[in-house]
Amino acid sequence: MPALAAGLDYIDLNFLGQSGVIATALLHGPQGVALIDPGPSTTLPHLTAALASRGFGMSDVRAILLTHIHLDHAGCTGVLMDLCPHATVYVHENGAPHMIDPSKLVASASRLYAPDMEKLWGEIRPVPAERVTVMAGQTSDGPVRSATSLRPISVVGHDLDVAWTPGHAWHHVSYYSRSAGIAFVGATAGICRQSGRVVLPPTPPPDIDLEAWRTSTDLILGWNPNTLFLTHFGPQASPRVHFQDLWKRMEEWSLRVKALLSKPGSDEDHGRAFTEWVMTDLVRATSPEEARGYQSAARFDFSWTGLARYWRKKAGT
Repeated sequence: MPALAAGLDYIDLNFLGQSGVIATALLHGPQGVALIDPGPSTTLPHLTAALASRGFGMSDVRAILLTHIHLDHAGCTGVLMDLCPHATVYVHENGAPHMIDPSKLVASASRLYAPDMEKLWGEIRPVPAERVTVMAGQTSDGPVRSATSLRPISVVGHDLDVAWTPGHAWHHVSYYSRSAGIAFVGATAGICRQSGRVVLPPTPPPDIDLEAWRTSTDLILGWNPNTLFLTHFGPQASPRVHFQDLWKRMEEWSLRVKALLSKPGSDEDHGRAFTEWVMTDLVRATSPEEARGYQSAARFDFSWTGLARYWRKKAGT
């Protein structure tokens, strides 16, 4: 794993007691601390302890930067507002309303994760609107419709380029530290555990858009980063090779889902068949134990559902 630059670190949140699933990036400087994707509330005790071990407290947190609002990335943000009195939340304009009023976000997640919402994500609270900085992309003709650069930001002494990078989620953004050569890309560069070079595409419903994702990939690579930082999981070297691996599997998964849709059977049956196919591939590429580790980081039946929705939308069904 490549080392991060001075003033940059990351924390393994030890999600559900398992390492290598969710990583929070940590930026620090004389003005305090910034967190990128602080994770769910169930991991807050670990986040608090990890900050303390580095000499920081919650009162040192000045900025919480969200790549997107999915609960594994941002679920604890509202709770952190009460713990971090000096913090401002940075989020894309499409995600900001759901941070301020998370009722629709919670309802949507509950359809996927019930009855495990509390066990997985813990408490979800609103973020006060006055503590949200909305990152928007506008042209003279109105909102932009594809990946594009947004206004740069500066937090705790770190200057960051910002880009809207949809594909995994319509409100996804990525951050780039030119001085460090690191792009913080959330889920746009997929899932890659520390143990190997297997890169998986996270494709849960409802926002999967492969054409937008390609454009976002090109934008990130246009930054020419030395390192990609993935929320799932951590710093990854060789960004171009990494994205090539991601798209090879993305195309394989997408075509497999499209083929399954043409066959008789229920979505539940097809999702089960897809999961078995993915697990067989992972066991062959890694090991049974590592395949289970990847499964902890990504529900493959949800990846089936997201890609099935993508193909049905393209077909107009």
